[in-house]
Amino acid sequence: MQEAGKAPERRSRKARRTRDALARHAFDLVLERGLRSVTVEEIAQAADVDRRTFSRHFPSKEAAVLDAVRGDGDRINRALRERPPAEPPLTAYRRAVLDWLDDTAAEPWHLRPRVFDLLVMAEEEPTLYAAYHHIRVDAQEESVAILAERLGVDPRQDLRPAVAVAAGAGALLAAQAAWVRGGRPAALPEFVVQAFDALSANLLETRQDGPAPHSTTQGSTS
Repeated sequence: MQEAGKAPERRSRKARRTRDALARHAFDLVLERGLRSVTVEEIAQAADVDRRTFSRHFPSKEAAVLDAVRGDGDRINRALRERPPAEPPLTAYRRAVLDWLDDTAAEPWHLRPRVFDLLVMAEEEPTLYAAYHHIRVDAQEESVAILAERLGVDPRQDLRPAVAVAAGAGALLAAQAAWVRGGRPAALPEFVVQAFDALSANLLETRQDGPAPHSTTQGSTS
């Protein structure tokens, strides 16, 4: 009986090892040769499994490549759950992101080998970017649920959790874009702070200097 009970556990560990091997080989092959030069069959062969086994774990090679960063949304959400209940939603989200960046044990993007290169590639490859967008959306939906629970509201009726997550995730996305385009792999925390600080600036105030918004004036008439 005891041995029979261990069988599902062994199968689960084996499946996890297979998934990890597929993700690792996908990551290495794609970064070495480029997304379009690598096939699913080559990834499966490198992991010593067949195409059917690959399809049981991943819907596409893009999903396999990005498995390396899928857990980061979960880490941010774990940090969000641990923030003090009295913190305003956007403050809690900002500090959860910064907690993730400060957690060396979790290896955030700027500390993980070659993830910078992967995210640069995601900016250039539409199918990889689309797959990454789905990962972000899944994480953000969980963030909305966490903030709604903190506020004691129904997120279908009260938009505050969704707005806070949209603003915070947008700041993180802007920081990531500046990071991958800036060519400085260690600078992600700096860009994140700048992006969240921008949310606190007077972005909704109309500037009195400079041209009026949407001006159609083409030049001076004097």
